[in-house]
Amino acid sequence: MIRIIKMEPRHRGRAYEILQKTDMFTLAEISVAMELIDTFLFNEEQKDYMAHVAEDDQAEMCGYVCYGPTPATEGTFDIYWIAVAPERQNQGIGTKLLHFVEQEITRQNGRLIVIETSSQSKYAATLSFYQRNRYGLESRIADFYRPGDDRLIYIKHL
Repeated sequence: MIRIIKMEPRHRGRAYEILQKTDMFTLAEISVAMELIDTFLFNEEQKDYMAHVAEDDQAEMCGYVCYGPTPATEGTFDIYWIAVAPERQNQGIGTKLLHFVEQEITRQNGRLIVIETSSQSKYAATLSFYQRNRYGLESRIADFYRPGDDRLIYIKHL
């Protein structure tokens, strides 16, 4: 059984490992992800980032999600990172993390969720995942990350 809990410092190393093992993110992207995790874990006064992990029955971290309210908006939230260990993918863990976040955002009077991702072919399963969970493609910015790698912005109204 998978349970979702607030990320703790003991999860930091495993989060880094998962980000590396997915082979989806550049070193610069992993660095940004870790910066958000560190902000959440070690700056108790911040309110911009929240992080939760999925753990199995043996308390092994299988994945995590980082999200937060979008600055200068009313009820809009960003999901910054969602990652599941490659050996645990296609087991519903990503869906559990996503549904947990949607419930948390609803509880915080959120009304809109924004997810930014890449158009690279290796993201095909990710895009399908968002679409299956009723996120719609709202925007595409050509060559945003690098030539041939568009920025895709998916949204879901709650």
